[in-house]
Amino acid sequence: MSDDKMQEAGMALARGDFTNAMQLFDVLREEMPENAAAHYGWAEAAFMRLSMDMEEDVPAGKIMQVYKKAMQLDEENLEYVASFANFCLDCGRIPMAIKEYQRLEKMAELEEIPVEDTLFDASRLIVEAIDRVGQGRDNAMVKPWIRQALVWAVGGLGYNAEDAAEMLTSE
Repeated sequence: MSDDKMQEAGMALARGDFTNAMQLFDVLREEMPENAAAHYGWAEAAFMRLSMDMEEDVPAGKIMQVYKKAMQLDEENLEYVASFANFCLDCGRIPMAIKEYQRLEKMAELEEIPVEDTLFDASRLIVEAIDRVGQGRDNAMVKPWIRQALVWAVGGLGYNAEDAAEMLTSE
């Protein structure tokens, strides 16, 4: 029965019926409070409702708590960490997002799973988030964030920071 509900909730999420998906995942979370996928599904549906439907009926803090619950229940799940980091960026919580992307990078390294593409995308999203919050790229507080984004960007191109700097400064 729960597998059917999980599939139904996933299908609602996939077709963009975020409210229905949230309701279905909520039932699953109540029935199986230790089911990480149910918590993650609810958080994803709520995030999509917030970012795509522009509905703010669920506070970002609640979504954050549910993502964290999913990550607590399934500590090895890279997808949960990456999605939570994206959510943090969307909410303008850049330092928290960078911390989560760094955690993703370490987890992936231990598992020998390539995440360069994810981090490459993250680098662009970080710079966009910095521009969106309007702190300016030259702000002293922002410079370490920009530096991290650049490291991930050049890593996504197959370079390390030193080789990229040498390539850019050579003729």
